[in-house]
Amino acid sequence: MTKKQKKVLARIIISAVLAAVMLLLPVSGFLRFVLFLIPYLIIGYDILKKAVYGILNRQMFDENFLMATATIGAIALGEYTEGVAVMLFYQIGELFQSYAVGKSRRNISALMDIRPDYAGILEDGIIKKVDPDEVKIGSVIVIQPGEKCPIDGVVIEGSSTLNTSALTGESVPRDIGEGDEIISGCINMTGVLKVRTTKEFGESTVSKILDLVENSGMKKSKSENFISKFAKYYTPIVCLGAVLLAIAPPLIRLCFMGASPQFDVWVYRALTFLVISCPCALVISIPLSFFAGIGGAGREGILVKGSNYLETLSKIRYIVFDKTGTITHGIFKVVGIHHSRLSDEKLLWYAAHAEAFSVHPISKSIIEAYGSKPDAGIVKDVREIGGNGVTATVDGVSVAVGNAKLMESIGIVHMDCHESGTIVHMAIDGEYQGHIVISDVIKPTSQKAVEALRKSGVKRIIMLTGDIERTANKTAECVGITEVYSELLPADKVGKVEELIALKSDKEKLAFVGDGINDAPVLSRADIGIAMGALGSDAAIEAADVVLMDDDPLKIVLAVKIAGKCLRIVYENIYFAIGIKIICLLLGAVGVANMWLAIFADVGVMVIAVLNAIRALFVKNIRM
Repeated sequence: MTKKQKKVLARIIISAVLAAVMLLLPVSGFLRFVLFLIPYLIIGYDILKKAVYGILNRQMFDENFLMATATIGAIALGEYTEGVAVMLFYQIGELFQSYAVGKSRRNISALMDIRPDYAGILEDGIIKKVDPDEVKIGSVIVIQPGEKCPIDGVVIEGSSTLNTSALTGESVPRDIGEGDEIISGCINMTGVLKVRTTKEFGESTVSKILDLVENSGMKKSKSENFISKFAKYYTPIVCLGAVLLAIAPPLIRLCFMGASPQFDVWVYRALTFLVISCPCALVISIPLSFFAGIGGAGREGILVKGSNYLETLSKIRYIVFDKTGTITHGIFKVVGIHHSRLSDEKLLWYAAHAEAFSVHPISKSIIEAYGSKPDAGIVKDVREIGGNGVTATVDGVSVAVGNAKLMESIGIVHMDCHESGTIVHMAIDGEYQGHIVISDVIKPTSQKAVEALRKSGVKRIIMLTGDIERTANKTAECVGITEVYSELLPADKVGKVEELIALKSDKEKLAFVGDGINDAPVLSRADIGIAMGALGSDAAIEAADVVLMDDDPLKIVLAVKIAGKCLRIVYENIYFAIGIKIICLLLGAVGVANMWLAIFADVGVMVIAVLNAIRALFVKNIRM
């Protein structure tokens, strides 16, 4: 609890105790008025001050004005107990609301803990602590155990374990070593790391995440905009209604019925009407619901750039996936060796040494599968044939590693492969020795994500990719996607998304999930773009509306469920608050409701609505 909240709590307790004492004292008349004025001013002086400032600034139609008018009116009519009670319970409601907003804000602010305080830059063998903004691209920084990584870069020396939970929501630490990329915001847990920076602080991952979080409240949903407009017109209308209720019935009684006007009765009803009409529950709980929803998602490694996108997420009925880096890992791996008369280990030995000087991703995957650094000293006569493969002499033996075209060019009869992926044929000493199958590995959660999305109400799931048809169809079949469009250029993907958007209704929303720089145009064109944030390109993250920090497609399902829960809470609060208000306003107008019911209609409804809104924070119990 903050100092300000503690002060308000102290005022509430003191005022409540004093009011209770006043009730027991056998006093009346002016002395009773003065005694009740003490707890009233203790609990309500700040509300009265805000009401005066609102009037002076010509912004009088707010809850402070309503509370001040109603309580002063009640005291003027001799209802001292009710005047103090209304202000007392209103402050209790405000304190509760302040605590709830603080809890939600602290949840989001936990993300802000990833902001680094300094960067340890290495200059002339000395570690100098500087502001991260001062570190240039290509600088060498040292990250000690327990320190946050301040800027994105590549590890040039050392190995360690990283805590990435603040970024991804994943509690399992990640091992990192020389040559691995490291993103800012992670916490170095064990070894000392030397990192060469690849970005400036303003362009680094941590800086962009903080910017997304800080600006998420700027983009309001339709529900929030509705509430803002509703409150703008609603408050002046109810104030006018209260004035008419205080004046019109007495005048009608006096002029047309010849009866006593009973001004005190109708003024009391008008004041009750004012207390009931205060729109606090709506104005506070709706933004709080979205704020809590964004906070709960952020804690799970799902960054939503605004509450409008949270609302759109809940209406997704079409979802389009890119393949590489989204459904698959985007990393090539050896998945099979076929038709070899040598052992798999020996074949990989020859292949890895022949590819020792190549920087092609296929070459890297072969060397990785071999498991050791090839001995370049035994490799001679290396000839890399663009688009075909490599020939070399390895330890005195001629080796050819490449595609079918390379085999045909050197007169080697090769065998086709029934599996999808990149097929690397091998010829050793002029004889065919089989082929290596290299493929992009499907993420373990991709199939489960597709199944869960269908169950959650998504009508069509489509995959768009630039890969060849056979590879695309095989991947789609493995994860359960039946609509596939392959061999597409970035412009073709945009065109296909345009076609799908034209087919759906206005209420249905289309999401595109991608990770590469070539996906940025499609991410921008879709109703909502979802980017893979851990390995995704800067352009894709910039263009997307939702960023998944751990690249797990199953998090899309969680994001949709969080959005759905948040929207349900929003509509529950809208219907509940407006419904109770209307009933109590009618009861107050006809004299059935007194100030005590007015207190429930205002403060009670607000507390219930805020309690309901806080539920959006808790996403752990959402069933996947």
